[in-house]
Amino acid sequence: MSRLRSRCPRCRTLTAVAVGSEYECHSCGEGFRAGLVRVPRAWGDGGEAMAAAASLALPYPEAAEIAEDTLAAQSLGIAADLPASPLVLGGCCCAHVGAVEALATRPGRLGVVWIDAHGDLNTPASSPSGNQWGMPLRLLLDAGAVDVSHVALVGARNLDPPEVRFIAESGLPTGGSGVDAVLARVERVYVALDCDVLDPTSGISVFMPEPDGLALSELERLLAWIVSTRPLAGAGLTGLVDDPASVPPLVRLCAALGL
Repeated sequence: MSRLRSRCPRCRTLTAVAVGSEYECHSCGEGFRAGLVRVPRAWGDGGEAMAAAASLALPYPEAAEIAEDTLAAQSLGIAADLPASPLVLGGCCCAHVGAVEALATRPGRLGVVWIDAHGDLNTPASSPSGNQWGMPLRLLLDAGAVDVSHVALVGARNLDPPEVRFIAESGLPTGGSGVDAVLARVERVYVALDCDVLDPTSGISVFMPEPDGLALSELERLLAWIVSTRPLAGAGLTGLVDDPASVPPLVRLCAALGL
């Protein structure tokens, strides 16, 4: 599919055209603030339900679908087809890797707010499961795609001991104060949102629910605060399962991001 021509979510024709950072459908006239990149893969054992969530019917033009046989190829494919204003829909959190790598090459210092019930900071040597979906943030940091001082981890409440050690030793910013510190250092921000940061009662169905998470309204306020402070370079939604009932609250979260 052309990077400039996408499927309109309203009339389902391939007539949504990129106009600057936004899209306009030449058939029905609808305008959109982001292009949707679907990433229907989950890099780990038993993640089929998470991969299927990339088909959720979010109301944004479908700019690309990236389904590769390796994580490295997936990341390259995302980077190659990333719209000017991307909304990535995974799959697992590895979907954020290619987006962050590509956005980091664009003008303006990039910050990342990684919102997740888990740390995603394991390595192949430290991971208790070996699932790559527990490693994408560490992969980005170790590769130097983004500096540790430009990343804030928010909402993590189920961390493996090696992840706890890494946070302490690296000085990775965490929590609301960490977001403040990161936003003060950067010019643009990518929001990597694993929806398992939400409390299981939020109305959004996720693959790895954890108790005592954020309420939907709390997360909305956090997202709105982030984008009121720095321009949004892009965002990604991951960690979901294919439940159509999740779409309305997901649209609320996207609206909080200004999308």
